[in-house]
Amino acid sequence: MTGSKRRAASTARLFFFPWAFEDQRDSARIPGVAWEPRLRQTPCVLYVAVDDLIPVRGKAIPGFDEFTAALDRTGIPAVWVTSRSRLQFDEPRRRLGHGHPFIAEGGCGVYLPKDYFHLRPKEAPADGRRASTISLGRFACIPFAKLLPAAAEGMAALSEDTGVPIVALRSLSPRELSQNTGLPPREAELARQRDFDELFFFAEASLASIDHFIEDGRKRGLEFRRQGTLWSAAIGASAQRCVAALTKLYDRALRYHAPSVAVATTEFSPGLFPHCDRTILLSDSRAESPSTGPLHSPRTREIPLHSQAVWEQLLTSITARF
Repeated sequence: MTGSKRRAASTARLFFFPWAFEDQRDSARIPGVAWEPRLRQTPCVLYVAVDDLIPVRGKAIPGFDEFTAALDRTGIPAVWVTSRSRLQFDEPRRRLGHGHPFIAEGGCGVYLPKDYFHLRPKEAPADGRRASTISLGRFACIPFAKLLPAAAEGMAALSEDTGVPIVALRSLSPRELSQNTGLPPREAELARQRDFDELFFFAEASLASIDHFIEDGRKRGLEFRRQGTLWSAAIGASAQRCVAALTKLYDRALRYHAPSVAVATTEFSPGLFPHCDRTILLSDSRAESPSTGPLHSPRTREIPLHSQAVWEQLLTSITARF
């Protein structure tokens, strides 16, 4: 896999429209012909935890661009999984030409490019249940967490009840925001513009107070994730449900089950590996050859992230049965 040609963003070309002669009512365009989008044949659906592969600032890890281009050529859809927000991922998706769904904010929702599965956003039911799909920016989103300000309100109430002081990023001035995130003003502003989860940090709280805060919050339905010095809180986030929902959509479009293959570094593998059929760990090992061992499970293949042929080995492992 050589070369470093920059790819322009484009819509994933995985759909085609077969003609299936059925009842005339199924098609308004040609009598007796039913038009239904289907995915092209693919050996698997890939779920890639990309936060260690695409930094918040700068270029992706060397070779990742060519790897994503190779996946497109072979017709393998790659779902990106990230703790970042929809707005933070706009630029990387355009730069790397990513046109497939992605899971953002740590399992808060599945973001689908418009018309990818030909789903239409639906209004929330009158009984208060969450809508099956909603429109967020250029995407149709399948929400699993509650939209903001639900998490923000829950956090404020929890802080007041427990007496543990917290500082939400949305309350900071642009200068304070940049200082606390370590990002330039523009990137820092994108980081705090969220759809579901609330980013915050503890203000001079002891470890015992933090543990009490987290434990009490979980009893109230809040899910917490630590991101360096920052924390995020959401209500209802679930990477497992996100993967399951996407798997059902791909199965329906393909008319068969394409195995789900998870790819992640050591830090992000626990949140993704249990939910996929096969798993590939991008390890910190300096060995040059992939291996299958007891590190996670017999289904897990380990490939050294820093080996020279990591992307060729990864592509071979994705398309192989093991």
